[in-house]
Amino acid sequence: MTDRPPLLSMTGVRKAFPGVQALADARLEVRAGEVVALMGENGAGKSTLIKTLAGVHRPDAGTIRIDGTPRVFHSPNDARAAGVAVIYQELDLIPTLSARENLFLGQEKARFGWLRAGEERRRAAELFAQLDVAIDPETPVARLSVAQQQAVAVARALLSDARILVMDEPTAPLTPREVGKLFRVVRDLTARGLGIVFISHRLDETFEIADRVTIMRDGSHVETLPTSQITREAIIERMVGRPLADEFPKERTATGLVVLRAENLRRGAAVRGVSLDLRAGEVVGLTGLVGAGRTELVRLLFGADPLDSGRVLLDGEPVSLRSPRDALRHGICLLTEDRKGQGLVIGASVRENFGLPNLDRFSTAGVVRAARERERFAHFRQQLAIRVADAETPARNLSGGNQQKVVLAKWLEADMRVVIFDEPTRGIDVGAKREIYLLLNALARAGKAILMVSSELPEVLGMSDRVLVMREGRISGEFDNTDPRVPVTQEQVMRLAVP
Repeated sequence: MTDRPPLLSMTGVRKAFPGVQALADARLEVRAGEVVALMGENGAGKSTLIKTLAGVHRPDAGTIRIDGTPRVFHSPNDARAAGVAVIYQELDLIPTLSARENLFLGQEKARFGWLRAGEERRRAAELFAQLDVAIDPETPVARLSVAQQQAVAVARALLSDARILVMDEPTAPLTPREVGKLFRVVRDLTARGLGIVFISHRLDETFEIADRVTIMRDGSHVETLPTSQITREAIIERMVGRPLADEFPKERTATGLVVLRAENLRRGAAVRGVSLDLRAGEVVGLTGLVGAGRTELVRLLFGADPLDSGRVLLDGEPVSLRSPRDALRHGICLLTEDRKGQGLVIGASVRENFGLPNLDRFSTAGVVRAARERERFAHFRQQLAIRVADAETPARNLSGGNQQKVVLAKWLEADMRVVIFDEPTRGIDVGAKREIYLLLNALARAGKAILMVSSELPEVLGMSDRVLVMREGRISGEFDNTDPRVPVTQEQVMRLAVP
């Protein structure tokens, strides 16, 4: 046992914003050579704590120590100089610049005013080799995969001699194979003595990669324990502050007639002859590996992309879906995977986002009745338990789970018959996930036909009546998931998903 102080120690950290006490008594400790999972619901204070460590926010109170020495960060540059690097979920890379240029941006190698690109290329190649990734340093970042872009961000942290590395939801956009490779990189970094803070809502990953777990709730530290001494259920209970009886509270409802039928849909190599049925009151789970064609398929059903061939029928009658406007007119809505980029106008208020697809209901002679918008939004705010201070709050200020609820609220107001969810719980904590699952139950009870696309197999198996598996643009198999005596297993699904 060593008497050396921890690599990082944050104690008694407080931070308030107008109307919000974001951090009340936050604590975080990281030792050299370990991975600490930082966990909590959306709004628990994780992001604020990390931004305080990164020098983005100045704490109102509390102490940050590195190697036992108190430090005050006035800016992100101060934090970087102290060996702190943060890889945010939305990578801060410049797409038009090469991997090399992103690596050395702000710390370019120059001599007598001339850029030493050759030296930069050699150093970049060395770093990529250390991370076991095949990246040409001169390739524009826009042409790299998400996993490769993450590798560039990690290499940049190593280049800056970071000793404390924060990874915020690094696995959210990755395939299982890419996740495995990332975890090998993480283990290699800890073997070199780095301390890593790992933020993820995927509990299985926490047990695989983390040495200890730090749980936050309502801006405060709840508990820190070795991963070996805590269970999945205990983590969930401490995060939400109450026992969580069933992680997947699926209700079985009587299914009705086929509402939507797709026949032999094709679009390039992404969707190659897909047929499916969606019935009233049924939740159909659609899963498969990243790149299998799931998102491309639902975009066809929503009219966002044109069909090469095939047809869509509603109540047995063919319909033309040449645009999302056509889909909405026929009662088909899509909650996109990218809530911020495609589901919301992120800078507009919650009320304005709620009203956008319902302007015909909320306007008279071309004038929007904001009071009517607020009245209807208040109804769904209560029904869906949307946590927002005011209807005029910008959508960007809401947590991921509450943003998802606002998107759902606008479609419920529009009274859609077919509801398509693309990764409905990505980046959402376990408490908010449960609320989304309860909403799925409510939609099924109301007779909606639901298609749920998800990469999380426990979620698919826990909430679906039927499971469709896609592989290389085709439906490779289907499972009836309604008989609890014959449960569908993850192994069965993966055998059909993997080429």
